Amino acid sequence: MLSAAGIGHSDEVIVPAFGNIEVTEAVTLAGATPVFADIDPATYCLAPMAVEAVVTSQTAAIVVVHRFGRPADVAGLHESGQRHGLLVLEQGESETPYAEVAQRRERAAYLDRRLRGVRTPESGGGHTYQQYVVRVPGNGRPDRDAFARALRARGVECRVPVKTPVHRMPGFRRDVCLPETELASDETLSLPVEASLTKREMNRIVSACNALGGLLQPVL
Repeated sequence: MLSAAGIGHSDEVIVPAFGNIEVTEAVTLAGATPVFADIDPATYCLAPMAVEAVVTSQTAAIVVVHRFGRPADVAGLHESGQRHGLLVLEQGESETPYAEVAQRRERAAYLDRRLRGVRTPESGGGHTYQQYVVRVPGNGRPDRDAFARALRARGVECRVPVKTPVHRMPGFRRDVCLPETELASDETLSLPVEASLTKREMNRIVSACNALGGLLQPVL
């Protein structure tokens, strides 16, 4: 797609470092240079202000990646693209039948109302809850990982959505300041929200999280 758009050698393409190494690899394969911008902590997608901060005379495009079922600020990113004459490409997520999305939203709303001790995802914005991603309080990655292990021991399947941001991976390592990306990588945890979850399973998730949540407090 990038090569077909005439993007290649000497061009820079702005991409997120939070997940999707494939996007960065595609930029490199096109002969262009990936430039990482920080994310919006609510959507986990590129933040328009962060994009503005890394635009240079070599910037040719922005790749917008929608994350976890929450759309990016497409209007804001397209505005940035128009302001600087950049191509704006979007990478969507797999389409989900409306009925399944409705069930996910119902389960997400149930978790939103009952979970304590974790920060639930911001609703709205057309969120389809491809993943239900919470923030675990405490002292970053060690507490998040301990929380995940404790949940699994209680029979709750969970996973870390982005273990290592792309700018920390071999081959793409960059000395850049991406505080929201780093924090999200250290704090986020994906909980079950699929349409097949029963009421009993939902209650197990809530009980397990609430029993652990109050134990994790930041060290001042």
